Amino acid sequence: MDVLLNNLDLFVVGFRTTLVLFAWSAVFATILGLIVGMMRVSPVPVMRGVGTAYVNFVRNTPLTLIFFFFAFGYPKLELPEFSYTWLAIIALSLYTATYIAEVLRSGFNTVPLGQAEAARAIGLSFVPTMTRVIMPQAFRAVIPPFMSVLIALLKNTTVAAGFAVHEAGAIRAYASERGEPAMVVLLWVAFFFIVLVMILAYIQRRLEKRWKVAR
Repeated sequence: MDVLLNNLDLFVVGFRTTLVLFAWSAVFATILGLIVGMMRVSPVPVMRGVGTAYVNFVRNTPLTLIFFFFAFGYPKLELPEFSYTWLAIIALSLYTATYIAEVLRSGFNTVPLGQAEAARAIGLSFVPTMTRVIMPQAFRAVIPPFMSVLIALLKNTTVAAGFAVHEAGAIRAYASERGEPAMVVLLWVAFFFIVLVMILAYIQRRLEKRWKVAR
């Protein structure tokens, strides 16, 4: 307990940054994943090809390499400058979006084909059909895998510690500089991550229970 109390400032700053990384990345990845997921099931071959290429390329690229690009390659492209925190958010969002896209695509495929045909029969185009008919039903079907992706995203935020972002993964290094035992610090970090994962699991159960009744 002394290790935690003596280094409370490190834990507060570290996990606050972790939550910032997680929250923004989750929002951006969900939006991008939704767009890519819709492209994956689009009737337009070009859109399907672009969506498939993006998913296959980014998902098969190690997250560390994506971080390396944004940490060392992006600044040399003479594009708008961002802090390392925002570059980490962009990297996490681009990477996680591929998994969310595949999760949503599987959800789209669970909706009976007759639903889309009925929507087209009353004059709805592809986008309104997806947003008003298919998507609400698909989201209910993919809550467990979607929350699993978010849990993986939460744990992936620790990669940012190797790229000058003071988040939870960097607490051990800063605490070691103060002479604290690394193993004890890591156990506390693991404990708080477990708490955060349990919160996400609780949200998942609540959503599943609520939407199961709604169906």
